[in-house]
Amino acid sequence: MKIAKVAKERMYQVLRAPVVTEKSTLNSEHNQVTFLVDRSATKPEIAAAVEGLFDVKVERVNTLRQDGKQKRFRGFLGRRTETKKAMVTLAKGDSIDVTTGI
Repeated sequence: MKIAKVAKERMYQVLRAPVVTEKSTLNSEHNQVTFLVDRSATKPEIAAAVEGLFDVKVERVNTLRQDGKQKRFRGFLGRRTETKKAMVTLAKGDSIDVTTGI
């Protein structure tokens, strides 16, 4: 995978937060880590941010965009925010512990 050159400040903007759900925890058995990322982030930027911040080797990045849904809250119509997730596959032997900070 082609890795982009990314500034340190942009790395912190690209990776918003780890996703800690039952499904993402099951994916960690296959060397995959899931992050909420900036909606304008590209796959090479995400790979460079993960490699730069966590000192691991990235094999593959899969992304998905989740559109915001309209929801009612106490009778008022609201809208959830649109998000983007990235499932990052790490090289064999590398791992990231998402419960600790950077």
